[in-house]
Amino acid sequence: MEITIKKYVLPLKHTFSISRESHDFQDSMIVALKHNGKTGYGEATSNPYYKITFSTMQAEIENVREEIENYNFKEPEAFHAFLVSKNLSNFAICALDLAANDLYGKLLGKPLYEIWQTDNSSYPVTNYTIGLDTVDKMVAKMKEMPWPIYKIKLGTQQDVEIVRELRKHTDAIFRVDANCAWTAEETILNAPYLKELGVEFIEQPLKADDWKGMEKVIHKSVLPIVADESCIVESDVEKCGLHFTGVNIKLTKCGGLTPARRMIAKAKEMGLKVMVGCMTESTVGISAIAQLIPQLDYVDMDGAMLLKEDIADGVIIKDDGKVIFPSQGGSGVSLR
Repeated sequence: MEITIKKYVLPLKHTFSISRESHDFQDSMIVALKHNGKTGYGEATSNPYYKITFSTMQAEIENVREEIENYNFKEPEAFHAFLVSKNLSNFAICALDLAANDLYGKLLGKPLYEIWQTDNSSYPVTNYTIGLDTVDKMVAKMKEMPWPIYKIKLGTQQDVEIVRELRKHTDAIFRVDANCAWTAEETILNAPYLKELGVEFIEQPLKADDWKGMEKVIHKSVLPIVADESCIVESDVEKCGLHFTGVNIKLTKCGGLTPARRMIAKAKEMGLKVMVGCMTESTVGISAIAQLIPQLDYVDMDGAMLLKEDIADGVIIKDDGKVIFPSQGGSGVSLR
């Protein structure tokens, strides 16, 4: 196989803020794997919370470039196991795993959801994320993008008031994400008010390692609680089962489609609701997520919708939330 690595700086439509950080651009690493005349594409974005940059990911892959290029590629699962054995970060593995899956499907001439024998005639609509901002700016973002489901980023002392103000401007379903900013007491107190305001669930209200707090919340919250920062890798799913009603799986954090599919199966086995989320990827990463949506209860794959300029063609999300899957095999990605 031949590897190509390229850095993109993705400009966002608006400053994107959550409880712990803000940014106007998203650094992204695109990996291309070329084999037998076909090219598969994968992506992983940088993330300060996990101390991941383009440079760290690139260096990891360059250290094992020769071994990867000499690898006898047959199918993604064995390739993923090979990558894990090289002690790469999950972010670097994700980019390579997504590229390998895209390549595999293109070699077979079939989309991944078809290879996995899933029916894409029914799937959840993605939410559209409204970053934390002044109420006026958050309302303006909703008016700019009318959508049936919004994920509202929170993490202030006025979070219920923010949601109350936003509710005056839309009948859409709300989901709220505190990104670890609340205490157990705040979560339990906020939940009844948020439920009255049409909030479907609360995502990651407490710090990722506050398992005692989450045990308290899961027994007393009137709203479902979905794990994000507490659910990173496969082994986290079982632990989350005792503290959450659902898990949000991120491909970049867990290491790609290959482990994500196992995490989905485990979560379902445990009776958890299953969501897959994005980390402001371009259409390269979003097209990979889209292959999973027939298996999901919820999905957050609005990354490319938040960009001022995209870098790829693949899955298209229409104004009504309908997903148009590309005719190419794999994830169906091509770079512009």
